[in-house]
Amino acid sequence: MNINGQDFIHGMSAVGAGIAMIAGVGPGVGQGIAAGLGANAVGRNPGAKSDITSTMLLGQAVAETTGLYGFVVAIILMFVKPFN
Repeated sequence: MNINGQDFIHGMSAVGAGIAMIAGVGPGVGQGIAAGLGANAVGRNPGAKSDITSTMLLGQAVAETTGLYGFVVAIILMFVKPFN
């Protein structure tokens, strides 16, 4: 099998993109925990529903940025071919 340097770089770009997509696991777990705890808090204190919901959604938006950064890195690695 004859693999040149450019083929190796493209293959490693695909591997790096796959590894970058693992970054989506953390935000998913974190958002699930936040939603569960938010529902628990609303159940304990229904009067504070709007404050709890706004704080929870802000936290989830911040947590989602990590997954989006991983996705952007994966897209760059897959479609921006170095050394062409």
